[in-house]
Amino acid sequence: MNPRPFPIPVVAVGPGSQPEDETLEYITMPSGMDTYRAPVLPEPEELAGHAGTRAVLGQVLTALRAGRPERIPLFALSDEDRRLLDQVLGEGEVAAQVLARPGLRAVDADAARVRVQESVFAGVWRVRSVEDDGATSDHVEVGAVPAALVAAAAEDSAATRGALPPVPPECVNVPPLLVELADQRARWQPGDPAHVVNLTLLPLAPEDIAHIDHQLGTGRVLLLSRGYGNCRITNALVPHTWRVVFYNSQDVVILNTIEVGALPAVARAAPEDLADSAERLAEVLQWLEPA
Repeated sequence: MNPRPFPIPVVAVGPGSQPEDETLEYITMPSGMDTYRAPVLPEPEELAGHAGTRAVLGQVLTALRAGRPERIPLFALSDEDRRLLDQVLGEGEVAAQVLARPGLRAVDADAARVRVQESVFAGVWRVRSVEDDGATSDHVEVGAVPAALVAAAAEDSAATRGALPPVPPECVNVPPLLVELADQRARWQPGDPAHVVNLTLLPLAPEDIAHIDHQLGTGRVLLLSRGYGNCRITNALVPHTWRVVFYNSQDVVILNTIEVGALPAVARAAPEDLADSAERLAEVLQWLEPA
């Protein structure tokens, strides 16, 4: 007697029974973190005779302790004084620039009008700028963020834009997002927390994100923050709106957001940062005091 075929196929389960040519692929997370590194300080005797450098550092410390914004011009310093100042301040996590306004006859339309470098003391910034007539300025600024970045973003959002094309019918997820962002812009007031739209978690195709960016526009302010991975921030051409994109150490996007609010916190110095910088700068000046 021949056995009847079993009507339901037998499928083996358990270890070793499944194909092994498919593996899970994870996004590589950042492998390092930039933290505070004390600058390579000059020897105290190297500052002997450089009263200008010591005076600027003293003004910076006073502003940090007071927790107030202050701009300290450096036009009176010699080149050697500035080099010593830069050596003491070092380079921190955040760098930024402001491009020239479109349509103006600038000295060099492709060059940045403002260049900013945060020092190793959070909330202490080196700011160099070139005006449209070629005049230059160089100063140290103490505060949450340099005023030039906020001013340029405000100018961009106040500029008149031409008519934008309608949203293509295939971008069905874009109109609700644009309405949400417009509503948040209309309601936001200084001091309010930022409203964050996480594009990474939404069902958006690349063409959807491209159309959103086209509707918002891209301004002249660009910030790069190096901390846990890298973060790129650009202002939009509408008020109080920022594109914030985080990358891992392989430059792969791991978080893509739009923020409505003040300049994003990832690039701003908090009040506790200023207090911490005051303590650390005081220690540096104590080391340099014998000069």
